[in-house]
Amino acid sequence: MNMKKGLACLFAVLLVASIPAVLADDDSEGSKSSAGRKRAKIDATASETLQELFSKSPKAQELYEKAYGYAVFSNLKISLGLTGGGGTGVAVNKSNETRTYMRMGTAGLNLGLGGQKYQLVFLFQDSKTFKDFVNKGWQADASASAVAGKAGVNAETTFTNGIALFQLTDGGLMLQADISGTKYWKSEKLN
Repeated sequence: MNMKKGLACLFAVLLVASIPAVLADDDSEGSKSSAGRKRAKIDATASETLQELFSKSPKAQELYEKAYGYAVFSNLKISLGLTGGGGTGVAVNKSNETRTYMRMGTAGLNLGLGGQKYQLVFLFQDSKTFKDFVNKGWQADASASAVAGKAGVNAETTFTNGIALFQLTDGGLMLQADISGTKYWKSEKLN
């Protein structure tokens, strides 16, 4: 085996080995105060993310006003031939402000190399779509993509199958973000 192939295999093994750590709830103390700090951090990040989204897209704010609920996730995705990532978030029922803390994880194959940190904002059109997402979890299929971009976002963004989805990165609001292969579920430690 040549040196490049050996290094690629080593990186792939390290990536796969790191996925459980990325996906694990990082509540190493197991205490209620640690969980409380984690929830507060998730809530603060969600609030900041929503404000950033609304500043970039008046249409997103309009859909938010119509939405039954929303969810905001922060994610880190690493790609070294194989991709893996995970993150945390919160789903909020707007009518009573009930919060459900959730996890997300992704794995797959990719030719890329590198990492990306981003936030996802889901807006749910109705109670059934929101409750199904929270209670049953959700898995993004190959057709799932963010529906916004820098140009034309105000005219074209709508709910599709009860969900409007936005992805924010350091580069701004993205069009056609790849979230396929990503699963969302309730966090046992944070609820």
